[in-house]
Order: sequence, then structure tokens, then C-alpha cells
Amino acid sequence: MTWLRGYSLGSLRHDALAGAALVGLLIPAGMAYAQAAALAPVAGLYATIVPLLVYAAVGPSRILILGPDSALAPMISAAVLPLAAAGSARALALAGLLAIYIGAFLLLGALLRLGALTGLLSGPIRLGYLAGIALTVAAGQLPTLLGLEGRGQTPWEHLAATGADVVQRGIGPVPVALGLGSLALIWLPRRLRWRVPGALFAVVGSGLAVWLGGLTHVVATVGPLPQGLPAPQFTQLTPADAASLLAPAAGVALMVFADTGVLSQSLALREGRSVSGTREMAALGASNLAAGLVSGFPVSASSSRTPVAIDAGGRTQLTGVVAALLTAAFMAAIPGVTAFLPTATLAAVVIAAATGLVDLRAIVRLWRLSRVEFGLMFAAFACVTTIGVLQGIVIAVALSLLDFIRRAWGPYRAELGDRPDVPGYHDISRHPEAERVPGLILARFDAPLFFANGAVFSSFVRELVENAHRQVTHVVIAAEPITGIDTTALDEVLLLDDWLSAHGIDLVFAELKGPVKDRLLRFGTRGRFGPGTFYPTVSAAVRDLRADGGAGEAATDDGGPHR
Repeated sequence: MTWLRGYSLGSLRHDALAGAALVGLLIPAGMAYAQAAALAPVAGLYATIVPLLVYAAVGPSRILILGPDSALAPMISAAVLPLAAAGSARALALAGLLAIYIGAFLLLGALLRLGALTGLLSGPIRLGYLAGIALTVAAGQLPTLLGLEGRGQTPWEHLAATGADVVQRGIGPVPVALGLGSLALIWLPRRLRWRVPGALFAVVGSGLAVWLGGLTHVVATVGPLPQGLPAPQFTQLTPADAASLLAPAAGVALMVFADTGVLSQSLALREGRSVSGTREMAALGASNLAAGLVSGFPVSASSSRTPVAIDAGGRTQLTGVVAALLTAAFMAAIPGVTAFLPTATLAAVVIAAATGLVDLRAIVRLWRLSRVEFGLMFAAFACVTTIGVLQGIVIAVALSLLDFIRRAWGPYRAELGDRPDVPGYHDISRHPEAERVPGLILARFDAPLFFANGAVFSSFVRELVENAHRQVTHVVIAAEPITGIDTTALDEVLLLDDWLSAHGIDLVFAELKGPVKDRLLRFGTRGRFGPGTFYPTVSAAVRDLRADGGAGEAATDDGGPHR
């Protein structure tokens, strides 16, 4: 509880008021996201209270609100529904076990310091993935909003089935009125920039409408909350169930930490601070583990409720503690009030949250900047909405890795020349006035060398030599961008060196990183890479080779002789 160090009483009032304001969003959001995950709405409250308390004890962020999330809901339902009926006790047990697995994966990841795994999803892939999640969530809740039965696996199937039901059976006017009215009450405060969350108005307004109008027999409602403390219900699960959840848990764990890591780092940077990714992963793992043990389900940091807490004046994790305690008090004191809460309102809460996952400005900007990356974004969107959410995680990660390989396979490469009026050596294609150095070819390759681009590097250098149409004694590789080399690429370099030697040309490197240099020296054969092979800068190489044709001694990184 690092936030307690130096805690001032002046912050107590701000944290208490912010926690009280936050409850108005935590309760409807928790129940709504549980419903979207095909679980009993009460599970959303368990998954709200316990993680907030656990994170306050072990979390590294100054303030971060954990709980159920709209992006996780379709992942949970995709993992649970093949094994259990929606809303059943068995489904809740499976979701609890999923949260325990995720907690264990995150704790193991923290132990192994795997925080860098969040980088497996590039920006464009993440945009497409979240847009696909948004469509999946909204399409899945649309039937509930219209008072219909939902059918289908993909969002397109949901939309088609819903359209067919509307044509054949019509819509329920009361659920539709409550649902659309709830959407209006949610979005209006956003447009007016009110600090009070619109979900609170929607829940209170729709609940009063059902109560005063005696509509409990007309619309589906949440029903009263169960009494007593939640208890694990794992006895009805089988070893086959436990095995089937392992793979989905790994994918969901990656997304949980990716969302939380991005949010926590963004908030910390805004305050001029930093947050340990390893500690964040461990705290998130402990919170999910605790949620699974009390009939909850997987949770992550909330990008919608955390700003609400901050805007309301919250300063520390005590905000979450107050909100958790008040939520528990609500469950204990007035559990029957949810008997008047229509499920259409919860669907409206989920749909409104799903729209926030789509960043239209970023998508339009991506279209303008890079059609290739836009295509990758659309591919991720298509995979999530057609193949499935959990499969989409794997495909999204694979697309990110393929995108990296694509960039590294064909990186920018340039021949360099000398501009007398500007220090250094410059890309001739961008600076046609730059002059080639007599007897030398200066080449730059802007990527690490590995199995996919070693031949590209070799072909690039050979083309420069073949098209030189002048006497060349040395090829100087401006190697600062080459941050690594694997054995396949190393073989290509050795073949290139043989080819150059056969043409009476020496291959030398300038600004090569120490570890890459060591690898060349260790695996180069017949002592081909010696004292005259490496230079600290391109200027030093040109000066030395131009002065005496390469007979001089190359300087080391610190200015002394180099081996």
C-alpha cells in the first residue's frame, strides 16, 4: 500500500467523495458487463468489489480502477458458452476458473518479467481488434435492447438473426423504449460534459419507470440480488473443463495486461511518474486470482471508470476502496431494488461502452497515413468478427509479428554521398547533389539482419557494386541501424564478403554495435574480419580509406586501435 506513505488527511475528503461518485457507475457497469459475458449480473458486483480491494493493497499505480470490462466480456462468453448455458451456475464457475488461470499466468509473467509481451499488438492491429470487439459486444446486446432472443455466434449472425426476428415478430415496445431512453440518458451527460456518469441516470430512471408503471411482468429484469457471501462453485467442473480453459486464459491474460499496462503507463506519464510493468502484472494477477475465488470473473483496468474517479477528485487508491465498500453496502442493504432494473438498460450500458472502444479519428488518420497498416487493421477487425474473439487474439498477435517481419524484410536502404556544405553522409536518392566518394561505396541498411532479409541485404550491396561503373576498392556499411544478426544472415554476409573479395573489393563496417561486432568476429571464418574491418564512424572510415586505400589502422569506439 505505497499510496499510504505520506497520506494526508486533506486527500481523505477528495478520495471519499470520488469513491461515492464512482459507485454510480460501478454498479450498473459491473452488472451490465456480467450480462454481456453470459453470466449472472450479480457476478459483476463480486468482480468489482474484491479486485478493487486487492489492487489497493498491492497495486503500484497511484490511482487505477479495476473491474469488469466491455472488451473482456465477449472473450469470457466465448470461453464459457461452449461448456455451459448462459447465466447458469456452471457458467459462473467456469468464469471463476478462467479468472484464476489468468491470475496465475500474470503472476508467472511477472516472475519471469514478461512485461514486454504487451508490445505484441501494434497500434493498427489494436485499432482493428478493438473495433471488432465493439461490434461483437454491441451486436450481442442488441436483441436484449429490443426485447428479443439473441441467436448466432458471430456479430454478423447476431445482426442477421435480430433483423429476421424484427420482421417476423416485431419488437417489444416497452423494452425498446426503456433501452433507447437509457442510451439517451447515458450519452446526454457525455455531450454536456457532466461529471456525473450517465449510466447512473439510466439505471435510476429505468428502475423508477418499471416500479411506478408496474412493468415487471412486461419486461425482463435483473431480479433481486442473492443474500450472503459468494462461495466458489468449482465442484461441478471436470478435469476436461479445466483443460479446455487453459488456451483461452492465455489469450485473455495477454489482453488484460495489454489494456492495463497502456492505461497505467499513460496515467503515470501524465503525472511525470513511472510504473513498474512487472509490479503492475503481479498486482493484476493477484486481483484476478481473488476475483475467481469469490464467484467473480476476469477483470482489467477500466479506461472509462478510472477517468471518472480522477475527474471526481480521486487522488489515491483509497477512492477504489471507498467505492468497493459502498458497493458492498448497497448489496447488503437494498438487494431487492435490482428487481426493478430492466435488462434492456444493462444492454444499453454495454452498447454505450462498446462505442467507446472504436477510435474513428485514429482509423481515419491511419487511412490517410498508410494504406498497408490500414489493411492490417481491417484484417484484424475481420478476423475478430468472423472467426471469433479468442481466435482473433491469436491472429492479431500473428499479424503484428508478420507486420514486423514485413518491415524488417524490406527496410529502407540507401547509398550515401558527401555534401560539402553539410557534415556527415547523406542518402543520395534524397540529396541528388551529394557526391560519391571516389573508390568507395557507402551503403546503409535500416534493420537488424535476420533470416528473412539477409539475402535482401546481400543483393542490395551487389547491385550497388554492379551499377557503380567506376573503380571500387571498399564497400563501407553504415551499420548503426543493424542492431542484430542471426546465423542465416551471417552466412549471407560471409557469401557477400567472398563475392566482393573475388572482385577485389573489401567489406568494412562503420558504427556497428558491439554485440553484433562480437558475433561477426566469433563466427567469421578464416580470420576474414580483422583490424581493418570496423570503424567507429563513417567519417573515420572514409578518412582512413581515402587517405591510404585501407592500409591504415581502424579506430575503436574510444579512439584507440581495434581488433
